[in-house]
Amino acid sequence: MRLPQRLFVPCLLLALACAPAAARPAQYALDPVHTRVMLEIEHAGLSKAIGTVSGSQGTLVFDPADWSSARVEVSVPLDRVDFGDDRWNRAVRARNLLDTERHPSATFVSSRIEPRDATHAIVHGTLTLRGVSREVALDATFNAARRHPMPPFRRMVGFSATAQLSRADFGIDAWPSMIGDAVGLRIELEAVRERERGVGPDDADADADDAHDTAVGTDTPGDETP
Repeated sequence: MRLPQRLFVPCLLLALACAPAAARPAQYALDPVHTRVMLEIEHAGLSKAIGTVSGSQGTLVFDPADWSSARVEVSVPLDRVDFGDDRWNRAVRARNLLDTERHPSATFVSSRIEPRDATHAIVHGTLTLRGVSREVALDATFNAARRHPMPPFRRMVGFSATAQLSRADFGIDAWPSMIGDAVGLRIELEAVRERERGVGPDDADADADDAHDTAVGTDTPGDETP
């Protein structure tokens, strides 16, 4: 059965309007509280010294169905590095090592993503540390994309990543008899989905979902969200 000519164009427009929009990557903001960078480096040939850095900030663009479209930019506040001892922290932050007075942060900007499977990829990018930029590769694992179980029930994603660096590559070569050259990195990252206003009906749906989830929340007043 053929449609009358006068009905063809209106029906075509209606079909296009009802067709599902193509998925696009969502943008996320790093959660500085639940994003942590761990450093591991040999100490005097006796053990591995372990330091952590909290407070990282940045953005992540990610579509679980298309790793190749992902992008990430992160700033890591190295002036907050913590090895568990005040004197040790001051030594690590000193000019002959991290020199955090002049270079308080390290940055990483991705350049391309090399997917391995649905939950793993190699993230290539530029790490700038102590004023020196080098190409590095992160072995990344996609852990989950879901609503946080505590109010305000924001949409979240979580990743883990590891990498190996040479501190000498970034001009950090002091104390070679005491401090190893290889630096192991471990990153645990959580990020909160940002809202895109004025994009389409998804905004209204997201608002309705958030309002519903907040209304049915069962948290006890005064409880702190972990």
